Amino acid sequence: MSDIEILAAKVLRTLEERGLKVATAESCTGGLVSAAITELAGASNVFERGFVTYSNGAKIELLGVLAETINAHGAVSEETAREMAAGALARSHADIAVSVTGVAGPGGGTAQKPVGLVWFGLAVKGQAPQAEKRQFLPGDRAIVRRDSVMAALSLVLEAATQVQENSPNTG
Repeated sequence: MSDIEILAAKVLRTLEERGLKVATAESCTGGLVSAAITELAGASNVFERGFVTYSNGAKIELLGVLAETINAHGAVSEETAREMAAGALARSHADIAVSVTGVAGPGGGTAQKPVGLVWFGLAVKGQAPQAEKRQFLPGDRAIVRRDSVMAALSLVLEAATQVQENSPNTG
């Protein structure tokens, strides 16, 4: 098993044990976080839905990210990551939502937002959404995306272990 498969299995077990559901909102990972979870048997018990919002328009239309946020801060920003996660949580029946937006490369980076910069958002029912920045080594798009999947799964696992046990979500 790969590192991603091992971590995804741990996420699945933890969510299942606590009766929690997860939603994803992905840009630069293009659905890889969702795929890592749904690759596993039993995913239907914990995976509520995934949004692949690669374009700014999709972030606005599907997740409710404010156009003003993207105009002021850009798609790759703390503010956008937070709004993506909050939007995924609000537009699903999940207990936890994770978002990923970044510059996977090899091009597209700037001095302010270099290749390898990825922002993650995390929204948990009843809590204010959070965001976290990671700067991965640029150079290989696949590695930036893989490392981003690992980081997103780790955030979900950490959040799931901190949430009080829920009754299973049947919705």
